[in-house]
Amino acid sequence: MPAAAADISGRARVIDGDTLQIGQTRIRLHGIDAPEASQTCLDKGGVSAACGLAATRAMQVLIGNDTVSCAPRDTDRYGRTVAKCTAAGRDLGQDMVAAGLATAYRQYSMDYVPFEQAARAEGLGVWGVAMQNPAEYRAAQSGQGAAPDGCVIKGNISGSGMIYHMPGQEHYGATQINVAKGERWFCTQSEARAAGWRAARR
Repeated sequence: MPAAAADISGRARVIDGDTLQIGQTRIRLHGIDAPEASQTCLDKGGVSAACGLAATRAMQVLIGNDTVSCAPRDTDRYGRTVAKCTAAGRDLGQDMVAAGLATAYRQYSMDYVPFEQAARAEGLGVWGVAMQNPAEYRAAQSGQGAAPDGCVIKGNISGSGMIYHMPGQEHYGATQINVAKGERWFCTQSEARAAGWRAARR
């Protein structure tokens, strides 16, 4: 990406713990990897915990009503802008990693490794539970057709027609994606509706 790429700023919609959308631009935060919105972890008692949803909500709280400003660094293979983003002067990636709600994405940057090490030492967030590495989790979904980061809406085809399921809905976890059958992942509800899918009732 050209070094002169302009900053992107505005009200941000949180997709998950490391993905935002400002206007029509989908943004992947530089240097961090948060649990996927659909990902669960196991707490110390062996009980399933919605760590992906927790990371998503934490990002929403971090941003609040503040304007988000993102400095583009790159474009990923899904066409998303990779950027360092701030809100009210705070580095969102740093805050997420420091709180134990995202990992330092060493494959792409070492910027946040010290903050991850501190969070790990204190057992904060995901370091206090058993969590599969988000990248490994995504790879494990390949049997269902790998879901692009931040694109977690499941487009299922059944006797009831073409229905999409959102994270947190009753049948989301049990819904499998068979790409050979024409099923697919969506990034937004509007995208799913435009492709002919309708929302699950529950």
